[in-house]
Amino acid sequence: MSLAAIVASVMLAGCAGAPIQEMSDARQAIRAAERAGAAQYAPEPLAEAKKLVEQARSGMQQREYREARDHAERAREKAVEARRIAESQGAPPPPKP
Repeated sequence: MSLAAIVASVMLAGCAGAPIQEMSDARQAIRAAERAGAAQYAPEPLAEAKKLVEQARSGMQQREYREARDHAERAREKAVEARRIAESQGAPPPPKP
């Protein structure tokens, strides 16, 4: 095996597949934040979360999985922040399914 082939295989191994789970987690966190009233009580972090998840989606389409994963993880964090703010502002708890 040539050195170039070894380097390529190592690089590919380091680049895991598409961040499907991270995208799902981010979208679920955004929905939970919305149900908690984040649109009213925490619109800025909610908007940032939505922007980041869109950037992650774009990164996935371009096969930039590492960048997409980072954006999705940051989107989830922002959505969790938005939900926490909404809940602390006295928003009613989300209805149970």
